Order: sequence, then structure tokens, then C-alpha cells
Amino acid sequence: MTVEFDYQKTAQRVLDIEKAAIDGLYQYLDQAFNHACRLMFQCTGKIIVTGMGKSGHIAHKIAATLASTGTPAFFVHPGEASHGDLGMISKNDVVLALSNSGESSEIISLLPVLKRRAIPLVCLTGNPASTMAREANVHLCTRVEQEACPLGLAPTASTTAALVMGDALAVSLLEARGFTADDFALSHPGGALGKRLLLRVGDLMHQGDKVPRVALTTLIIDALLEIGRTGLGFTAVVDDQQRLVGVYTDGDLRRTLDQKIDVHHTAIEQVMTRRCTTVHATMLAAEAVQLMEEKKISGLLVLDEEQHPVGAFNMHDLLLAGVI
Repeated sequence: MTVEFDYQKTAQRVLDIEKAAIDGLYQYLDQAFNHACRLMFQCTGKIIVTGMGKSGHIAHKIAATLASTGTPAFFVHPGEASHGDLGMISKNDVVLALSNSGESSEIISLLPVLKRRAIPLVCLTGNPASTMAREANVHLCTRVEQEACPLGLAPTASTTAALVMGDALAVSLLEARGFTADDFALSHPGGALGKRLLLRVGDLMHQGDKVPRVALTTLIIDALLEIGRTGLGFTAVVDDQQRLVGVYTDGDLRRTLDQKIDVHHTAIEQVMTRRCTTVHATMLAAEAVQLMEEKKISGLLVLDEEQHPVGAFNMHDLLLAGVI
């Protein structure tokens, strides 16, 4: 009888080892970490992140995290750097190099040039006695007791530790810079987060004749036709100067029918909601979502400074825009 392999037991062991690797980083958050942050914070150029193999993959991610959180950064492959890409590094940059052993030959070959050009070097290694650790302006230790790989060969816990230390650097710099959610959105305009943070009501609202509106004397039955024409589920009710005086919604219609009011002979002003929630076109769409959820309403009118309806939208529009 074949006994099925216990995958969960192995996974639990991996998580325990990698958790221990992260816990072990606390001892290395010392003055060297502060020094590294200061070097990177004061950098007037870019942070050049580099690493070979699995460390290179982690370096790619750290560079991306730095760049998206307010610290200009990009990845340079150390092997390519020796064949021309070193020209991408300027005297105003700081180099952040990753290697678990601290003996990556591709990175070590770059050290004389970096030294000659007085480019600051921050190294993340698991070996404080390594060449890279000795030659760095700042060394951050990411040593782990063991790899999660039972052979001790595949970088696992060590790459996790390096990634977490990179995140610690990026977030520390983010907070030191006072980097805000709006700043983050500006570097992610195409993503869902950018839409939620940057899109304003004026960018998604219906305008012109697509804004439902009726006069005070309009019969309920005709107001319903206007609601149906635009499909927003409500209509503005305006006075002779086209200023908003109320709104009539699907909810108002249900109440009208419950009261057995004659929709063919009753003016809208007798059943409309006079105190209604409205917004301005400059409001962030995300704020409009929050307002609608608080008020438990599905649509909003947009007014100008003279209280004229200039736009309208509902939850469906917000959904289509990727705000919710």
C-alpha cells in the first residue's frame, strides 16, 4: 500500500524556517541600517540595485518596490555591467548589491570602478566576513541559520531574508520622505489603485442631455420617462433658473406607489425629495463611493457653484471606471 507523501508537513517546515529567518533579521537592524537609509535618502541620483542568480531576482523586486514608493531606482545586471552597462551608473547614484555569499564574482569585479568613481556601495549579504561586506560603505547582514531546501542548496530562506530587508529599506525611506497615497497613485496611473486614488467625479460623470432633469410641474409619469431615458435610476428636479430643488429616485417611486398616488395627474414637486446629497466635479471618485455607501444611495447629482446640475452618475458608472 502506497502512503501518500505529506506535502503539508513539508510546507509547514518551510514556513517555520523562513519565519525564523525573518525573526533573525531584528538583530541586524542597527546603526548600519540607519547609515544605509541615510545614504539612500540623501542620494541625488538613483539607487542601482544589482545581484546575480536568485539574488538578482530579489534585486529586481527591491528596485521595483523602491521606485514605486518614492525612491528612484532600477536594476542593473552585474554581468552586463562589466560589458558596457556600467555606464548607466553615475557619480550621484548609490549601488545596492545583493549576494548571500558576499563573493559574487560579477559584483566583485565592479568594485574597483565603483571605488574609483566614489559611488557609495550598500551590500546585503549573509556573510559579514565576505569580500563584498568588507568593501561596502555599509554592510547589512541577512544571514540565516538554514535554507528551507533540505539539501541546503536552493536559495530559499536566504532570499526571503534579503527581500524582507529590502522592503524594510523601501518602507523606511517611504515614511522618511512623507510619501503619500496620492504620490503612489501617480506612479501607478494605469492600475486599479491609481484609478481609485486619482479619478475624480468629473472624469466619469454623465454630462449635457445625459443628465436627467425635469421641471417642478412635470407629472410623475413624465418624470419616470426621463428616468428611463437616461437609465441612472433618478432625475433632478429644477426650477425656472435650472437650479436644483430636489430629486426623484426609484425609492421615491416605490413610496409613491405605496401611497397610491396618481402618477398621471400629480406633479413631481409633491413627491420629490427636497434635501438630497450632491457633489462637485472635483471630488475624488473614491470619496464619492464612500459618501454613497454612508448615505445608502446608488446615484449622485453633480452641481456647479450656482447649484445647476452639470453631471450625474451611479454605482454602475463607478464600477465601469474601476473605482469599485
